[in-house]
Amino acid sequence: MAGPPLPAPQLTLTQDEARLVTLRAQGFIGTEARRGGVAGLLRRLGAVQLDTISVLARSHELVPYARLGPIARSTIERTYWHPRRPAAFEYWSHAACVLPIEEWPYYEFRRREFAARGLRWHQSHPEVCERVLARIRTEGPLTATQLGGAKNGGAWWDWSETKIAVEWLLDTGHVICARRTGWRRVYDLPERVLPADLLGQELTTEECLTRLTAVAGRALGVVAHADLPDYQRISYGRTRLGNGQAPTAAGSAVAAGLVPVQISAGKRGSAVRAWADPAALAALGQTSRGRHRTTLLSPFDSLIWHRRRTMRVFGFHHSLEAYVPQAKRVHGYFAMPLLAGGQLVGRVDPARSGSTLIARKVTIDAPAAAEPMARALTEAASWVGCDNVKLVQVEPAGLESRLRTALSARGA
Repeated sequence: MAGPPLPAPQLTLTQDEARLVTLRAQGFIGTEARRGGVAGLLRRLGAVQLDTISVLARSHELVPYARLGPIARSTIERTYWHPRRPAAFEYWSHAACVLPIEEWPYYEFRRREFAARGLRWHQSHPEVCERVLARIRTEGPLTATQLGGAKNGGAWWDWSETKIAVEWLLDTGHVICARRTGWRRVYDLPERVLPADLLGQELTTEECLTRLTAVAGRALGVVAHADLPDYQRISYGRTRLGNGQAPTAAGSAVAAGLVPVQISAGKRGSAVRAWADPAALAALGQTSRGRHRTTLLSPFDSLIWHRRRTMRVFGFHHSLEAYVPQAKRVHGYFAMPLLAGGQLVGRVDPARSGSTLIARKVTIDAPAAAEPMARALTEAASWVGCDNVKLVQVEPAGLESRLRTALSARGA
């Protein structure tokens, strides 16, 4: 059922203005993104997606690298999962994400929804949950391995009863993950991890949705109305408020203080109704100022994780092909888009062999993108400890010599 009509737009932005607003909000233009380091970046983005795939590095490392440059990977890990002063926790946002620790209360609506549903993917058993919770309460923080093992011996989804139980306790907020060791989650009690002022807050669903909608608006600067739910994966129509009514994205956006705007029509379709962060609009005249970051992006980067928005904003089609049979892949297993000059202008499917970064397939959208691709490849290689770059395939083939020349000029 359609919701109420959207408020009249207060401003019309050109497509270029909207794109630059988003790039600045996401930390790819100017110096603001460097303020506060990784912790500041996490607060501005609101969520950094986790994934098990590791090619150059894992996605949660690639996201700050793309914005902050070749920052030490140990610094990134320590910021996310500090053993004594946790700045983040893991939970379900756009997907499994690292989230700022202060956002814990605002995911209470999701924890309540899990509890009301009674299961996620696996059916948990109350007696196993009680046993697991008692061990964590008595023995302190524990991994799934320490609790008895994560799997039954089959495929990755063939979880043990213990793993099912502890993940259900995580879903419903009885335990928290604010630390990892060897890429394994460490489960603990919220009262042992969270600052006192974050415990015991009983926020309404409306308060939670308002906050998370505000976070999405701030993180994107300006976002099409149709794209707004995706950032935090909020199913407004399926959620219920205390009065039994379903919230709307528009109602949450208004409550969050976002401003209704319109993005003008252009080559990519008709005019689009959207929402903007007031602070981003106040700085509209500065959107193109400052140095643009040239970098490779994780396929799970929040700038591009919504494929329709990526097409709408950049005119760039991108999809992750890691789970596509090799013979059917177009761009490669873990193709990373190239951001340069505020546009997406190519992609590369990377791998590593010893001290060599292997560019298995490079796609360059225009001749002028060869030098930025060389710059991005050499910086990424150095960041992960490689001292040269090997090209395997370049498309179009006519630009291979230009890319090799640019790499050679950079000593790669």
